[in-house]
Amino acid sequence: MITENHQIAYRNVVSKYYNFVPEEIDIAMKDFDSILERQGLHTNGNMFFSILSNPTEEVMTAEIFLTIEEDKFKNDTDEQMFFRSYFSVKPMIMSRILEDFDAASQEKYWELVQYLQQRGFTQKTPVFVEFKNSFKGRNYVEMSIGI
Repeated sequence: MITENHQIAYRNVVSKYYNFVPEEIDIAMKDFDSILERQGLHTNGNMFFSILSNPTEEVMTAEIFLTIEEDKFKNDTDEQMFFRSYFSVKPMIMSRILEDFDAASQEKYWELVQYLQQRGFTQKTPVFVEFKNSFKGRNYVEMSIGI
C-alpha cells in the first residue's frame, strides 16, 4: 500500500555521502556513527538515507543522515559532513516494508516509481529510506519519494 501526503521531518541532522555495495550499507552506517561519536556527539537513534544512484547499480551512492542531540555541529575532522538544524521533505508518497528488507526494497522502489507515473506526479527528491521502530518494538522501513 502506498500513502500520499507523507513527510520526513527531523531536527539536528548530520549527513555524509557514501559509496558502497548494497550489502555493506551497515558498514557505512556504523562508520558514520563512529565518526560522530569520536567528535563527542550523541546520536539519538534516528537514521535514514537517500539513494542518489540508480538502485540497480552495483555500487550505490547514498547520503546517510543521523540525528544528534546537540543543536550545534562543528566538524573537527577531514570528513565532509553537512549539518541541518531542521530537515524536512513534503509532500511525499511512502510505502512500508515490514519484513525482509533486502528482498522487498527493489520491489517497493519500482512500486513507488510506477505509482508516480500512473498518477502523473513528478519526482522531486531521491528515494529516502527511514529505519523505524513501532511502539511494540517491531522494526520496519519506510521508503518514500518527494513529489
